[in-house]
Amino acid sequence: MENAVIKELSSEELEDRLAEERLKLTKLKMNHAVSPIENPQELKHARRLIARLMTERTSRSKVVS
Repeated sequence: MENAVIKELSSEELEDRLAEERLKLTKLKMNHAVSPIENPQELKHARRLIARLMTERTSRSKVVS
């Protein structure tokens, strides 16, 4: 997901997407712990997407305050 797409999300959609991605990352970590996943780069991409979503959330809260 690109930054431009993230900025277009509403605050509610942003929170929902963040929760979904955190759940996805947890599942990926569990699957990887049991048996190595085919593409371990998925973990890296999931972490970075969560960071982008959190950054957008933080920047929105600073503008409102």
